[in-house]
Amino acid sequence: MAGWNAETAAGPVGSGTVTLVEGSSFCISLANGDIHPESPHGVFHEDTRILSRWNLAVNGQPLEPLTAETKEPYRALFIGRVPRADGHADSPLIVKRLREVGAGILEEITIRNYSLEAAECVVVLSVASDFADLFEVKEARVQRRWEESRKPDGSSLTISGVWQDVSKSVIVKGDGADVTPDGLRYRTVIPPHGQWKTLLSVVPVVNGSGDPVASFVRPAEGEITRSDRRRQEWLAKIPHLHMGNRSIERTLRRSYDDLGALRIEDPDNPERIVVAAGAPWFMTLFGRDSLWASLMALPVDPSLALGTLQTLADRQGSMVDPMSEEEPGKILHEVRLGVSGGLALGGKSAYYGSVDATPLFVSTLGSVNRWGFAKDTIAALLPHADRALDWVRNYGDKDGDGFVEYSRLNGQGLINQGWKDSWDGINFADGTLAEPPIALCEVQAYVYSALLSRAVMAYDAGDAPLAAGLTDEAAQLKKRFNEQFWMPERGYYAVALDARKRPVDACASNMGQCLWHGILDEDKIPLVAERLMSPEMFTGWGVRTLASDMGAYNPASYHNGSVWPHDNAIIAAGLIRYGFVEEAQRIATALFEAADYTDGRLPELFCGFSRDEVTGPVPYPTACSPQAWAATTPILLVTSLMRYNAHVSRGGLWMDPVLPESFGDLHITNAPMAGGRITIDIRGSEPSVQGLPEGMTFHREHRPWLTELVNQARPTTDD
Repeated sequence: MAGWNAETAAGPVGSGTVTLVEGSSFCISLANGDIHPESPHGVFHEDTRILSRWNLAVNGQPLEPLTAETKEPYRALFIGRVPRADGHADSPLIVKRLREVGAGILEEITIRNYSLEAAECVVVLSVASDFADLFEVKEARVQRRWEESRKPDGSSLTISGVWQDVSKSVIVKGDGADVTPDGLRYRTVIPPHGQWKTLLSVVPVVNGSGDPVASFVRPAEGEITRSDRRRQEWLAKIPHLHMGNRSIERTLRRSYDDLGALRIEDPDNPERIVVAAGAPWFMTLFGRDSLWASLMALPVDPSLALGTLQTLADRQGSMVDPMSEEEPGKILHEVRLGVSGGLALGGKSAYYGSVDATPLFVSTLGSVNRWGFAKDTIAALLPHADRALDWVRNYGDKDGDGFVEYSRLNGQGLINQGWKDSWDGINFADGTLAEPPIALCEVQAYVYSALLSRAVMAYDAGDAPLAAGLTDEAAQLKKRFNEQFWMPERGYYAVALDARKRPVDACASNMGQCLWHGILDEDKIPLVAERLMSPEMFTGWGVRTLASDMGAYNPASYHNGSVWPHDNAIIAAGLIRYGFVEEAQRIATALFEAADYTDGRLPELFCGFSRDEVTGPVPYPTACSPQAWAATTPILLVTSLMRYNAHVSRGGLWMDPVLPESFGDLHITNAPMAGGRITIDIRGSEPSVQGLPEGMTFHREHRPWLTELVNQARPTTDD
């Protein structure tokens, strides 16, 4: 059975569900706090559902939900009431469930009696753990049946499961509870206008050793939880922001919170922090997603990108394996921690079926280098960058035509291996599917950027021959690209070349991502910008993935007409690069307005209905939220409009803001820069910077692009 991908999307988790996330753990429940095994609910730790049933009943009645409020990304308050047996509408018994997710959950249950009479209550928590793989749950195909045992012991219940040679356990604990194999039971009498309270925990057992996860235990009286401490440390190290537009300020702060919750530890190097792709189903390292998210978050915390690069470098491909699609030098697509081989893509914990993660690795390293890390830290990653470029030449371009293309190597892998990885994501204008091998336009742009990034680092290291060779290689790629991908009769770039090297002529957002990387001929850019902002592409909430006049267009599809925030942020950054400020401002303003409809959190995607058609953005049913590159979208939008960037080794901070007037004034403190912290003020369009570290100079202009940097080092180089 193939693992999950965009071709086998799961049913939605359901309206009104609540998702909590912390590191590689997450929890999905109903609005009353209950978890049902027959739905894609549960508490998940390292890709395993450690809690499949968590149902609270008072006097035999499930709670009627009143509200569910997410306090932090990892903590929520559920408020409900106990239905009355006599049929009257109002109930005097109000129940609060304060839940925190970590490596398991902590839950405080409080029942308040608003009656003038004492209330006898039987409180029952039904508990189950099926240890299902994340893929099984997501696809609603839980097929393995674990040999289960349930052992009550005092105030705790240990649930264990054995499947083949794998054993897993969780410990459920509730002080003062009557513990049975089925769960926990309390009997209490709550006085008039009184309350009853208890605290419960569910934690997995580590490696079958009998010890619960040490990193997530109930805090001592007066102490805060590990998650709260982790969040406080995160908030202390990132920029503090105030904007005149309070709505945009809320969205940016929500982005910071979500990005903090999506940080996970590299299991082999716990001190190294990387970015997980998103919740609920992608709480793990993804090559493409994690690179993009950490790249977009560089001005907030450059160390996230460094940790992501180092972790991906450790897992860089070293051999040819058609099942996992591993190849020497290739950067992985995703890592799964607790998933059985038959369910994961490629049948292994690491799957390499991504055509774009490898060049993105190199260009991200170039960006990290500009943000100022120790030379030996960057130098240690350069051999990995060179191996990645070797993959581009030797495996990415198998037919030797000068373009990187993909074609899956086995029937379990992804058919499409760019960011639009649904089975029907790449198609012609008439709706016909493109046949692989497929060379995507944005992948060639990533390769172009990777070659120039490595050339700049070579120049910095004094290796002029290597730099010159890479620069020439990039120039040749740009020339070939504009000759073969540009469609003069249509006035835009092909989304791809198909197996027969025909231009795939659908009008798609992919060409918008090429803008930022500088691979497009400048005389063609005004036509691209015009097409991206046309009514067929721009919905009023953002740029569609596919124009509405294309044969495969469907506003409620995953990749054929939907709006993806991260895609729009990259497009906006590209428009800014070439002076299309008003167009970039329209995109940014639209996305921030869309975030108002989802409490300041942009989802992975939303449907592509026009703003003239419906008054608010239409949710896509299975969109991840929070999701890493959606969480970092507001950061890239604002920093692009600030035209804010750094090149520490050259001693420069660049900023030339074009923020819309509606954004108001901007005040940022504690922003990381060259080992120090700076303060930024933008009033109107006037920027000022305080606290620049010694050796750094503020320039009010755009940071030199890669093409400009190589031209400075080698004046005869073509752009």
